[in-house]
Amino acid sequence: MNKIYPDIDGALNGIEDGMAVMIGGFGGAGAPTELIHALVERYKKTGSPGNLTVINNNAGNGAVGIAAMIYAGMVAKMVCSFPRSTDPKAFTDRYLAGEIELELVPQGTLAERIRAGGAGIPAFYTPTSYGTQIAEGKPVAEFEGRNYVQERWLKADVALIKAERADRKGNLTYNKAARNFSPLMAMAAKTTIVQAREVVEPGAIDPEHVLTPGIFVNRIVEVVNPAQEEALLREVTK
Repeated sequence: MNKIYPDIDGALNGIEDGMAVMIGGFGGAGAPTELIHALVERYKKTGSPGNLTVINNNAGNGAVGIAAMIYAGMVAKMVCSFPRSTDPKAFTDRYLAGEIELELVPQGTLAERIRAGGAGIPAFYTPTSYGTQIAEGKPVAEFEGRNYVQERWLKADVALIKAERADRKGNLTYNKAARNFSPLMAMAAKTTIVQAREVVEPGAIDPEHVLTPGIFVNRIVEVVNPAQEEALLREVTK
């Protein structure tokens, strides 16, 4: 099955108002900038997709990437570990104005909730956040004399991720730390859309190097020279 799309716009079709969207990346590392910005341009032209729940490690920086989505008014809720950044104005202003909701999740718990969603595990227990505001209202159980908080899985309608190489069947590799949350998100979403720096024929990627099997990937678009979020931020501040 050939999962390659000729253009980004076509690959993004089907993302609708109110959906939950997982976006890969740890700051700029692994952020699918071209997919994000194409989705922002679509919203500016059509008013859709809006009212989105975005699941990511952070809530955007400056005016690019997820911050651009927030500035455009697309995001109703952020699920993240770090709502602050070097320039968190996009999220902070809207949060203080009551225009965007925040679900704060410790980073390890965020990764495990996403992994659980992909593995079909509805809930698990972790000692992280016990006794804090984050744990309020959640079930607590004692195991071997220690209290643990129940956390629920995280799933999404769509995952947007960035890969280094992809073959036409959807098998992916990543560039070092750019891997971060992306393999987990690909498993936890109904539809996974990938921008890849290079698209190759099946068999060109050593099976031992495949980090996301093609079964978890639905659409791929080749972006040969992807923008780096930090470089875009530097351009803005010049």
